[in-house]
Amino acid sequence: MAGKPFNVPFGPQALQAKPAHFLEKTMSRKSILKSVAALATAATLAFSLTACGSDEAPKDKVESSTLGTEADPVRIGVVGAEDYWATFTEEAKKKDLFVEIVDLGEYTIPNTALTEGEIDLNQFQHLLFLAGYNVDSGEDLTPIAGTAVYPLGLYSQKHTSVDTITGGEVAIPNDPTNLSRALLVLQDAGLVKLKDGGSAYSTEFDVLPESKVKVVPVSAEQTVLSLPDVEASIVNNDFLADANLKATDAIYRDSAESEGARPYINVWVSRAEDKDNAVFKQLLDVYKSKVVQDGVLEASGGTAAFANQTGAELEGYLKEIQDDYSAANTK
Repeated sequence: MAGKPFNVPFGPQALQAKPAHFLEKTMSRKSILKSVAALATAATLAFSLTACGSDEAPKDKVESSTLGTEADPVRIGVVGAEDYWATFTEEAKKKDLFVEIVDLGEYTIPNTALTEGEIDLNQFQHLLFLAGYNVDSGEDLTPIAGTAVYPLGLYSQKHTSVDTITGGEVAIPNDPTNLSRALLVLQDAGLVKLKDGGSAYSTEFDVLPESKVKVVPVSAEQTVLSLPDVEASIVNNDFLADANLKATDAIYRDSAESEGARPYINVWVSRAEDKDNAVFKQLLDVYKSKVVQDGVLEASGGTAAFANQTGAELEGYLKEIQDDYSAANTK
């Protein structure tokens, strides 16, 4: 998920061709994740990707020995094809690997397209979104590699390190997705403790009394305006310029390796039966090449923190997130 973030209204109508990491920052958990199964079922892929210029029949499983050749390119579903995909395509071709980047335009389509065999891989979502799709649809799409996390930072006008914060209030965004993630960032920073260790569905009511600070949920734009009055604020990248801040000014931010950031790791996804495909593994190596990674970093405005977890590690994270998702939606 890469590119510059946007602030738009929640809901499917707001998800047209935005950069992939837009999901991390603006999607309402239940409205968007629940819509995946319903919209995907209604569509049933009637589009058959004809708009993307293909007459090929869907592939039930990636078994063809010709996959990755010019006659049978690997079809990769994305949402909002950034410039680095052209670089990726050219770098793959240098290794005699051929790909077709299929820009599917909105977030409700790529997982169903992959399930139905219309594409071979997709790369547009984080684990939290994938968990919602799998649980709601009963499918088992599988992460095979991580791409990046787009960090959420803690900023302060009073402190240069979280180590000097021993009490007081910390402002956090009050929209559900960012609130939960902000709590996980604060827990990673050692400022709060969350009930049951916290999850992507934690709320301010899960902050335990032994926490160092009191959290104060406010609207996202107010997190910056609150800086003079609180010890620190969790601020979305969108609002940093309003306070003449840069991402590098954060006194703490989650990383691709932190436990709290796991739901927000962006991933390459395949069908479960194709997760060990040798051609896919070669393409992952291409994606990790410096020239492609430089393009991803540029598209993210320099905020991308690259993820290096294995497919097996990501599958373990996904199972935990799916369990949390199921529990959150049966309360």
